[in-house]
Amino acid sequence: MTDLEKAKNILINNNNTCVLVLGDAVYSSSERGVKPLLDFLDSKTNFRGFSAADKTIGAGAAHLYLLLGVKTVWAKVISQSALDILKSKNIKTEYETLVPYIINRRGDGMCPIEKAVKDITNSNEALNAINATLEDLKIKT
Repeated sequence: MTDLEKAKNILINNNNTCVLVLGDAVYSSSERGVKPLLDFLDSKTNFRGFSAADKTIGAGAAHLYLLLGVKTVWAKVISQSALDILKSKNIKTEYETLVPYIINRRGDGMCPIEKAVKDITNSNEALNAINATLEDLKIKT
């Protein structure tokens, strides 16, 4: 079984939202949104070469996966912009459902993270936009 297959199986069978696998090393989360990826980045763990499985990958998550250094990704749902971002950096990407964009949690528009990074091509700039958007959302709730 490949690392990507293992990550996908763990994601599906354990009700996780995000799983990273490299050999016997497994990192997982059941947190929503981009929080698990931000936590993985903050951990300073070296994720270069890992395979990732994720329930939903929008453009923001795609940029975060690039910063993490993963080599392959599987998504239950992926946005077209996320797919374009990953493919532009030669990240092998598989998915179940491709959508034009990720919908917000209310179901009435584009996800705020997807919207925040839609015109950004640099992943470090995307990280800054993601953090600013999350701060903004905290203030509003």
